[in-house]
Amino acid sequence: MSNLLILPIIIPLLTAVFLIFFKKYILVQRWISVISVTATLVTSIILVEKVKNDGIQTLDVGSWPAPFGITLVSDMLSALLVTATSLIALCCIIYSFRSIGEGRERNYYYPVVQFLIVGVNGAFTTGDIFNMFVFFEVMLMSSYVLLVIGGTKIQLRETIKYILVNITSSALFVISVAYLYSVVGTLNMAHISERIAEVNQPAILTVLAVLFLIVFGLKGAIFPLFFWLPGSYYAPPAAIMALFGALLTKVGVYSILRTYTLFFYHDTGFTHELLMILSLLTIVLGSIAAVAYKDMKKIVIYNIIIAIGVITYGIGAMNTDALTGSVFYLIHDMVIKAVLFLLVGLIISITGANSYDKFSGLIKHYPLLGWLFFISVLALAGIPPLSGFIGKILIVNGAFSNGDLVGGLIILISSLFVLYSLMRVFINGFWGDPEGSKKKESIRMGTYLFPVIILVGTAVAYGVFSEYVHMYVSQAVEVIENPEMYIEAVLQK
Repeated sequence: MSNLLILPIIIPLLTAVFLIFFKKYILVQRWISVISVTATLVTSIILVEKVKNDGIQTLDVGSWPAPFGITLVSDMLSALLVTATSLIALCCIIYSFRSIGEGRERNYYYPVVQFLIVGVNGAFTTGDIFNMFVFFEVMLMSSYVLLVIGGTKIQLRETIKYILVNITSSALFVISVAYLYSVVGTLNMAHISERIAEVNQPAILTVLAVLFLIVFGLKGAIFPLFFWLPGSYYAPPAAIMALFGALLTKVGVYSILRTYTLFFYHDTGFTHELLMILSLLTIVLGSIAAVAYKDMKKIVIYNIIIAIGVITYGIGAMNTDALTGSVFYLIHDMVIKAVLFLLVGLIISITGANSYDKFSGLIKHYPLLGWLFFISVLALAGIPPLSGFIGKILIVNGAFSNGDLVGGLIILISSLFVLYSLMRVFINGFWGDPEGSKKKESIRMGTYLFPVIILVGTAVAYGVFSEYVHMYVSQAVEVIENPEMYIEAVLQK
């Protein structure tokens, strides 16, 4: 059981290598992918229970003790995120069977998705800041391939921009890690935290905190660094959009959460206030953009940006309610964004239209699709008792506890923008004249809706049983608020 936390990284890695040899056998690739990600999901659920009962799990790779070797660390936060990643990846793979096309499937689509899972799960699990960079690169290289696979004109154009932005971001990441190492003399995250505590975060470390915010802000798409996201996420097919929207930006947010609560928490006056200001600007601009478009994909993409702002605001507020809300909302948003991208992709396949004003009456032909979309919109907007409500209300409460009435009100008002932006799709596209759309017999709805139903059910259960979920989230937040727990578990003091 001591090696349990490496399995969500090893299983998809071995699967990816194995699948490369089955390029021509699409059916084999599909089922091996499903079996592999299911195994990863089961392993991650067992890991969550292990962490709940026995505390933080660590693994010193190669038996080199921390801080000298590479250490993997699974606290409740990382275990929950790995579980959410595995569930979303499983649902996106099943959705891909009918939607992604044989051309992409024959061009290593399934192996690359597995490599993407390796990068995401590795970034959540590593206890070493340089290896976080390594896993980021695995994730990004996989995303480059997924973004361009298929070779349409828009994909090629957006991939060039996406690669340029991320190469710049990766270079900044290495520079930031090098500067941090020159100051503290270690790369182990627990040891870095201990060293910074000893010197009480001098000014040079505050500068480094801002540098890391730029790096992770580019990955996570906070203001003003989200300029690359709308175009890049618009280009690929729905299953890939769902993977990107649910997972990639959340790795950036997780990195901000981890570094700003484990490293740079001694002098929060400048860094965390800066994070809160940028978060509120992110929410405002995302809200304006979400209601400005009629294109369904653009609306969901800008809702990603709103959610990023809400989560990072909670990190900046740095009190128990706000941090608990951020963790709640982070997991909720991963699930519900995957749902919305998959649903929008299906709506576009049926209607052939990206804009919601080009069709109407869809609910007459596809009632289940309509009501799944409706529930998802309510969950995203934070309507109780669905999954978005608890996280958002805790973050607002955290803002009010800090005396920031403006910040709390902006987050509350953003819910109305979220609701309005997507409810327009439901009212205009699903209601109205049934002659404005027709049933497309060639689309087998079962394969498309089965993974969506799993994710919507998860989102509903996450909200309805939030009291039960709170046990796990509060354990994650306890470690975030008390870095010494993380340090003692890793350095075995």
